[in-house]
Amino acid sequence: MQVERRKPLAANIGLLGVGHATYWHQFDGLLQIMHEKQAKLHTKLQHYEKNIIDFGLIDNSEKAYEVVKAIYAADLDLLFIDMLTYATSETFAPLVKALQIPMVLVALQPLTAMDYAKSTTFIQLCNDDICSVPEFCSVAVRMGKKTPPVIIGTLEGDAEADLELASWCRIAHVVHDLKHARIGLMGHVLETMYDMHVDPALITKSFGCHVVPVEPDDVMKQYRHVHEEELQLMKKRILSFFDTPDPQSDSITFMLREEDLQLAAKTAVALEKMIEERNLTGLAYYYEAEDGSEMRRLVTNFIVGNSLLTSSGFPMCGEYDLKTLMAMLILDRLEIGGSFAELHPMDFARNSILVGHDGPHHINIADCKPVLRSLSKYHGKPGSGAGVEFKIQEGPITMLAITVSKKGDLKFVVAEGQSVDGQIPATGNTNTHAHFKPDLKTFLRRWMAEGPTHHFALGTGHHSIEIAKIAAVFDIECVVISQEKEIRCETSKTNT
Repeated sequence: MQVERRKPLAANIGLLGVGHATYWHQFDGLLQIMHEKQAKLHTKLQHYEKNIIDFGLIDNSEKAYEVVKAIYAADLDLLFIDMLTYATSETFAPLVKALQIPMVLVALQPLTAMDYAKSTTFIQLCNDDICSVPEFCSVAVRMGKKTPPVIIGTLEGDAEADLELASWCRIAHVVHDLKHARIGLMGHVLETMYDMHVDPALITKSFGCHVVPVEPDDVMKQYRHVHEEELQLMKKRILSFFDTPDPQSDSITFMLREEDLQLAAKTAVALEKMIEERNLTGLAYYYEAEDGSEMRRLVTNFIVGNSLLTSSGFPMCGEYDLKTLMAMLILDRLEIGGSFAELHPMDFARNSILVGHDGPHHINIADCKPVLRSLSKYHGKPGSGAGVEFKIQEGPITMLAITVSKKGDLKFVVAEGQSVDGQIPATGNTNTHAHFKPDLKTFLRRWMAEGPTHHFALGTGHHSIEIAKIAAVFDIECVVISQEKEIRCETSKTNT
């Protein structure tokens, strides 16, 4: 079973065609073909995002300056520039100078190759999509900007190009929510965890989102007014998503107790009502409260509710880890999961390492139905109650840690590996056997050398290239850990 997304993914994606005005009176019918080409790309993009804003075709500098105003008004997250035929860079210079959004040049020509024996200038112009790309890239550099990414291929029947279009639409979903998110921050850092500290203003500076102070009482207010009907519906929902097996080797685990299910369900209802009231996109939290108090029972039993919320597209992050919350948000909007994780014991017999945590988890990427166990204690933290246990699907995985560089800016640390088959400890926590090239020790040394926090977000598939593109959009340093045998010195700002 899959937890349904609370809100559909969305972005404001623009499409703009470029051409050369001189051609239209020289070649009758060419302009109409250009409009038809652009319409085909529009239709293709709508498979990945319904909200495609088409700004038409511009073919001179006057139109370029005018369209900048419309693009500003549309609050775009990404702009595709359709390289319909040769276009002078007067159509591009005003855009690249003024706009701060990612722009992707799309050079998808209609023909796989021209029939040279029957070719004409008209046919060439219909397939001249790549002709202006060098000029546009040069002008970007002269305007003090990075060269724009380019999608190259054919308009129809090109699976690689289609995957690139889909990838950029997913990136637009990430960009949209990073810019517009309202991230809740509740409680305080677990004492002595210096790697968790971060200035909320740095998050706003880096991504543009707002960090909202949240009080534990905001949840308690809802908790006190949970109706019996709401409670019973949540209990049924929880039991439909989780198994509740007998305990195994760990003496602090028990078959899920009714009182723990009751408390987890009531807390989950309160959390959902609170985030609706505060209009939040995600929540990072840690709070202990007074020993024996009802508040402690509440705030130490978020694990089940936060796993359901995380899986529905509302990331929740324990231990007040605001940076990893943003990493979880990025992976979720890429539709690859985003579980809260850290490094657990190494398995030298298998050349793997366990990666997991005591919550929260993205149960949509579990390899089978996740497990609920009652725990008599949460190791390293106060409280007791239900814990979530599973391993993620076997196959490619991506880790994203967001840390702080020595300059005080955010930094992405990314690694790709494999989730491999293997038994996990029945401790009421998630764990997955992860294998990394070239070998476990070398990988771990390279990971540690980049100064990551001890937490990271864990997703399925290999997505380091997409994450590096997202980092570039926000001008954030990104290091992708090498899988090669030789040690490489990472020197450039974004290393892939």
